[in-house]
Amino acid sequence: MSGGVPNRSSRVRHLFRGPRPEAVPVLVGRACALVGLLNVGAGVFPRFRHSRMHAMAEVLPGSFGPFAAALSLSAGVLLLLLAHGLKRGKRRAWRAAVALLPAGAVAQFTYRHSFLGVVISLALLAPLIIHRDQFSALPDPRSRWRALANFVLMSAGSLALGLVIVSVHPRRMVGNPSLADRITHVIYGLFGFEGPVDYQGNTSWTVAFSLGALGLLTAVTTIYLAFRPEHPAARLTEEDEQRLRALLDKHGRRDSLGHFALRRDKAVVFSPSGKAAVTYRVVSGVMLASGDPIGDVEAWPGAIERFMDEARAHSWTPAVMGCSETGGEVWTRETGLDALELGDEAVVDVADFSLAGRAMRNVRQMVKRIERAGYETRVRRIRDLGDAELERIRRAADDWRGTDTERGFSMALGRIGDPSDGDCLIATAHKADEEPGPYGDLKAILHFVPWGPDGVSLDLMRRDRAADPGMNELLIVAALQAAPKFGITRVSLNFAMFRSALARGEKIGAGPVLRAWRGLLVFLSRWFQIESLYKFNAKFQPRWEPRFVVYRASADLPRIGFAAMQAEGFVNLALPLPRFLRRRTPSARPCAHAVTERDMRAA
Repeated sequence: MSGGVPNRSSRVRHLFRGPRPEAVPVLVGRACALVGLLNVGAGVFPRFRHSRMHAMAEVLPGSFGPFAAALSLSAGVLLLLLAHGLKRGKRRAWRAAVALLPAGAVAQFTYRHSFLGVVISLALLAPLIIHRDQFSALPDPRSRWRALANFVLMSAGSLALGLVIVSVHPRRMVGNPSLADRITHVIYGLFGFEGPVDYQGNTSWTVAFSLGALGLLTAVTTIYLAFRPEHPAARLTEEDEQRLRALLDKHGRRDSLGHFALRRDKAVVFSPSGKAAVTYRVVSGVMLASGDPIGDVEAWPGAIERFMDEARAHSWTPAVMGCSETGGEVWTRETGLDALELGDEAVVDVADFSLAGRAMRNVRQMVKRIERAGYETRVRRIRDLGDAELERIRRAADDWRGTDTERGFSMALGRIGDPSDGDCLIATAHKADEEPGPYGDLKAILHFVPWGPDGVSLDLMRRDRAADPGMNELLIVAALQAAPKFGITRVSLNFAMFRSALARGEKIGAGPVLRAWRGLLVFLSRWFQIESLYKFNAKFQPRWEPRFVVYRASADLPRIGFAAMQAEGFVNLALPLPRFLRRRTPSARPCAHAVTERDMRAA
């Protein structure tokens, strides 16, 4: 094993396996969703199951039909909401399901008079009680923003479901109300008032009770989420950051992504000895680590064990994005997880870099053309910049961001100019204009973080959209040429996903499967930086270092991919904020170790 990682016994490897979902919670969660659908069906379509008892109940005075329909509908919706939590073994979901299943059984009997419905609900209750020890997972990080999100989503769902409830009784409906009248009736009904639509017989009561139940359910769940105790997402404390910096001072040369562990929106677990650590963020139930563990490679297994214990305690899906080959071997050996090559990192050895030669002709010509246009470059350490210039650079980087959503997680630091990041390197392009802009002569920015004492890793690339194309090439060349005076011997550039597939697929003799895979990647490049980022990196003749994703099971890959896209900022499920708040939110982060598509086109 490379890197001096110690071998461990098969018994220890077995202990590190997981957390794999238990069979009982998964089956119970699926059954819960099925029972919830039955309860919703019983409330929305009260006559989808014909029976003599049902026909008699409709004509008997004092029938409990309307009330039971509302109860059945409410219990069904809540069970559907709880199904995912039950699959993950969440304790609070278990408590709610134990209370709701008997309520659903009562609704099935009193409204539909279905003994089968009662048996199904009670049959699901039995394994919940028998296997209650398997539902012990702790709550996920959350904030009260989820109350607002619940209100918006539940209101939309209630409106759609209410429209179905209003429309499933066409034979009992008085007249032919328009769609606007039906929507108005639903809105009134959610607040407990009578709307413009009328029905014959007791149907109007059934519809009214059902709509009222949906409105009450929306209000109760929103109030509960608003007033329950918060479990905020973990952040690096000052003590954690100091311990990580001490580990990076000793072992930071090993991984080019090590410094990105200092993002302050990550949590951290340390090995028992304190000589290694794993940083992570929880996104949509996925415990997402990035890069290799920090610290002494001999202590990595201890940090990985703590990581897996934390994932197991919360029933999170463990995953690692962008680890090196050595890191992937340790993760897979110690945990039983699997690894898949995700792409390649472009690393340029400063001693080998030169603009001479045919291979560098395009870059050389572009740099010369921009220099003739009057641009100049400056490469400095962050600690060598004044406060006024740093503030101007921060504002420019924020305003030049290509999207409203900040991007970056695994390969982005999330800040510029922090006093604790004095070793970071910054390259800037300048050109004096006849009419200076809000940032003076500043036209483009490249920010690098330390990679041990003799390397740097690209963090972000920003440029004024009004500047000439080629700013990124200009600053990368300037940084590489200035690197020796800072003692830098290697520079990590961008990460290119599926780089090897793109490179092999375009070569002569590539098979039909490889060509088809490359064609799909080229097609996806219309929306994601896949081919363009690979070609941009290849301009500088780097060596390619493979990076891997570590995962538990193939079925988890779509979920991990979606969580990674959320973490990197490509998918944003948060509620939109007013523009004046967007730039002040502490969760905003610069783009991750990547170049925007507009930069690619400009280059």
